[in-house]
Amino acid sequence: MIPFQTLPDALTPEDCDRIIAAVQASAMKDAGLVRGQTAHHLRRAEIAWLDDIPEGAWVMDRMVGLIAQANRTAFNFDLTDFGESAQVARYGAEREGHFGWHSDIGAGTWAAKRKLTVVVQLSDPADYDGGALELWPDSNVATAPRQRGLATVFPSFELHRVTPVTRGTRWSLTLWAHGPAFR
Repeated sequence: MIPFQTLPDALTPEDCDRIIAAVQASAMKDAGLVRGQTAHHLRRAEIAWLDDIPEGAWVMDRMVGLIAQANRTAFNFDLTDFGESAQVARYGAEREGHFGWHSDIGAGTWAAKRKLTVVVQLSDPADYDGGALELWPDSNVATAPRQRGLATVFPSFELHRVTPVTRGTRWSLTLWAHGPAFR
């Protein structure tokens, strides 16, 4: 199994602009809260869920086929659904936006069912510094490409992080494909 799969043209630059504009018109929430406690040492970002934004329904339609193809090509996991809304995150330099090392699988109704994580680069890489998506699938850390509209697909149990943004703003779209527990 390869550590991650990239889908270079998952979204067009126009699609990325459309998602960012829809989210900016909504009320984003502080993503630094973990189980009701502030945990900005772990994550400093703002998020919005696309289910809460009427203009965002088309995104899942676009992504489902791409994720199925990536799964067939690279992972061959038993996937059953997309039970969670897609999440858009804003990591701004004014707050040193980041997300420390973590995996997306764990306790809880949805996290326990996550099999694949998909992160789509919405920002133009020239618009920010830092903010690298790093994956730690084995003894080496790999950095995901930063091409706008590119999707990085990886197993949800894989450790990953977003390094601190030092200039500008990094926007990303994250969604999870679910399935029965790993055995």
